[in-house]
Amino acid sequence: MSPSRFELDSTTSSSATTCNESTLNISAAKKGPKTTVLRNLGCSTDAEFKDILKKIEKEVERRRSLGVKSAERAAAIKEIYKPLHDHVYHLHESYMAPEFKQMVDYCRSDEASKEGLLSLMQTEAAARVFRFPVFKKIFCDELIEEMEHFEQSRSPKGRPNTMNNYGILLNELGFDEGFIIPLREQYLQPLTSLLYHDCGGCYLDSHKAFMVKYDMHEDLDLSYHYDNAEVTLNVSLGKEFTEGNLYFGDMRQVPLSETACTEVEHKVTEGILHRGQHMHGALPISSGQRWNLIVWMRASQERNKLCPMCNKRPTLVEGEGFADGFTSDLGMSLLQNV
Repeated sequence: MSPSRFELDSTTSSSATTCNESTLNISAAKKGPKTTVLRNLGCSTDAEFKDILKKIEKEVERRRSLGVKSAERAAAIKEIYKPLHDHVYHLHESYMAPEFKQMVDYCRSDEASKEGLLSLMQTEAAARVFRFPVFKKIFCDELIEEMEHFEQSRSPKGRPNTMNNYGILLNELGFDEGFIIPLREQYLQPLTSLLYHDCGGCYLDSHKAFMVKYDMHEDLDLSYHYDNAEVTLNVSLGKEFTEGNLYFGDMRQVPLSETACTEVEHKVTEGILHRGQHMHGALPISSGQRWNLIVWMRASQERNKLCPMCNKRPTLVEGEGFADGFTSDLGMSLLQNV
């Protein structure tokens, strides 16, 4: 039986399920010295206080309902959606780039080491950011075709997060069991165990996976942020586009005034692997359309100690699916921090 997942308790934490939720301290705003907290955020009149508290209540309710609404959409999609390419929902090694398979095979071997793995991949100037081919081009094209077919269907659709306006939550479409879970467990964790052993790479036990789309008439870029993840994989699938590289700064604890950013080229079929708390963004495309597969990989052993979004011990309630990837103290359930 798969463990249930938990999420942050929205009434007691400012932590978020996505990378750029409000940084307001909801608990302090509702129960603590409201005047001081909100005045520091720019409120000065009773009308402004009332307005911001109303927005906080709305945000709390939105976060509480995320899992239930996602489950409802998933059920509706399963009932009415007819896939274009059934095979893309099930991971096969034939989809993978030879370089990726070589790296995974090496990591599974008895002589595997971090140094040996690094010799097989592209090391970027940004610290501990790695680039390598993941999928073959023909599979990338078919995966995009499936996403476009779903977009054109009458199925309900949810946004992947609060920063990307255009994209698809892959768990709702049914990709978890046959594709994302084996990708994480069998292929990515052998790499992350060597590269990120100090930040949960050895025991990634849940994820959030989604597609994002950039288009000249829709989202062009992605602002500077960090992810609700211990480790992130970002794969460029296509289509034809120009510009739009990623850029990386420092870890989120480093003040912006002390940060210098490094641009990282992102070619079609290639994945960029990095720590979730590494600040980054996407530069605007200048033509065409781009699709990316994003996998936020989470380690309950890390986030149970300290929420990666608010740096506090999480207060949890049971959530739907993988939720936010937290587990109970007994390690039997995965929870949501609300």
